[in-house]
Amino acid sequence: MGRRVDPSAWDESDVRVRPSKRGTRPRTKERPKHADAQTGLVTTVDRGRYTVVLPGRTDAPVTAMRARELRRTPIATGDRVDVVGDLSGDEGTLGRIVRVRERDTVLRRSADDSDEVERVVVANADTLVVMVAAANPEPRTGFIDRALVACYDAGIHPVLLITKTDLRDPADLVAHYEALDLEVMTSGAARFEAASGDTDLDGGLVDRVADRLAGHTAAFVGPSGVGKSTLLNALTGAERATGHVNAVTGRGRHTSSSALAMPLPGPDGDPLPDTWVMDTPGIRSFGLGWVEPDRVVEAFEDLAGALADCPRGCTHLADSPGCGLDAWVTQGHAGDAGPARLASLRRLLGNRTAAEAGGSASSED
Repeated sequence: MGRRVDPSAWDESDVRVRPSKRGTRPRTKERPKHADAQTGLVTTVDRGRYTVVLPGRTDAPVTAMRARELRRTPIATGDRVDVVGDLSGDEGTLGRIVRVRERDTVLRRSADDSDEVERVVVANADTLVVMVAAANPEPRTGFIDRALVACYDAGIHPVLLITKTDLRDPADLVAHYEALDLEVMTSGAARFEAASGDTDLDGGLVDRVADRLAGHTAAFVGPSGVGKSTLLNALTGAERATGHVNAVTGRGRHTSSSALAMPLPGPDGDPLPDTWVMDTPGIRSFGLGWVEPDRVVEAFEDLAGALADCPRGCTHLADSPGCGLDAWVTQGHAGDAGPARLASLRRLLGNRTAAEAGGSASSED
């Protein structure tokens, strides 16, 4: 029979407390201030590791990981971040990203128009160079229009760069956008022999692009096979892989698998201040699932003036009663390319309508 204990005789010394398996340190929401953190630029992201360049140290990039408190915070190429830890850049060292600075701009896309999940292409770019070829591969105005809508939504200045003009006169493509206040650059007739043996670019174009981008953070987007990586190699001295157009499909082969920010060197070889160029993976589709339809229409500057004449709730499609776009184009307000521009807009909006109805939605146009 067990020993009987008088409960009135108990006191606190009789209570046995098991030690916590998690330790005895009290939990707190207070985080270190990291006053000694240094601010750098994320130049590439690779499987949970981030390459960060600190000011004045482009030759000694830091490899870093996210701090625990940032585990749900997305970090993209072009982000400005605060890092602590071993910032020597020596092989085998690892820093820690403790803060992500507020972004000035975010270039985004979705997989297609039915996908509202945003995919950040790059952060903090002030210029977007949309590269297409005059031929081989064939230029698609739908892709250009989508890139321009993404620029409008993000507040980024677009530049249309047309390469391979020795294969075809780009006059028709340039005329398609003549009613827009769109900056256009084209390659010249002279050929540029790149280190890879690719001759799709001319030396004059390299110099003109370098002068244009000095003092800017510029991202390059475009389908594979237009010479994007070749141009960036010539501009920066990098050795990004280059590819050629598939003779069967007429499309380029993806050679860039991740976004990469690179400093732009000046005539003396030293990096130009506040100047970065960002290569992005070859993009065949530019979904706009997150952009509101009204903002899509507003991005077509040559057609946006007709919105005042459209009835409330107008879908701006061909079967929309009283749509003001038809009269606007007929009266010549959108220039000679007006009918083609309106067709491109309605094709894009039609894809969105199909996506909302649950159908398939192409983002290649």
